[in-house]
Amino acid sequence: MTADDQTVCMIREHHRVFIHTPGLQMSSSRQSKRNLPGKHDLESMSVFRYELRKFLRVSEEIASAAGITTLQYQLLLHVRGFEGRNWATVGELAERLQAAPNGTAALVSRCESAGLVTRKPDAEDRRQVQVHLTPKGERCLLKLAAEHKAHYGSFGWVFGDTGE
Repeated sequence: MTADDQTVCMIREHHRVFIHTPGLQMSSSRQSKRNLPGKHDLESMSVFRYELRKFLRVSEEIASAAGITTLQYQLLLHVRGFEGRNWATVGELAERLQAAPNGTAALVSRCESAGLVTRKPDAEDRRQVQVHLTPKGERCLLKLAAEHKAHYGSFGWVFGDTGE
């Protein structure tokens, strides 16, 4: 292992520790080795990533066949995905999509141009804009969500299935 390889490993290890356990300092290399994933962990992560990638590929195919992008589908899903209401703000959508607010606003504009969503001013806070599905957006979401649900398979936990 070269000095550069060691630096990259140390940075990755530090980054992982910082994200998962803020403030935790490693006091010995033995502690560091204890936190490394074992063979079973790596196998589990590999299977998870494989299943996730298969699902994402299928999701891309489903959305494409409907004439929209996967991001547009995800936006529609997240608009309706907030508990207790059928709308979302651009900021909330940006968080769910893990995207910048200005990029999310542009995505909302594209969906609005396609007739999938509409923007409405918030009655209580005029600074906020609510994003709502149009009837066309609702039909599109429900059709695509039904196709996606059929492909969740091992992701039954998403719907609260315990396998019992």
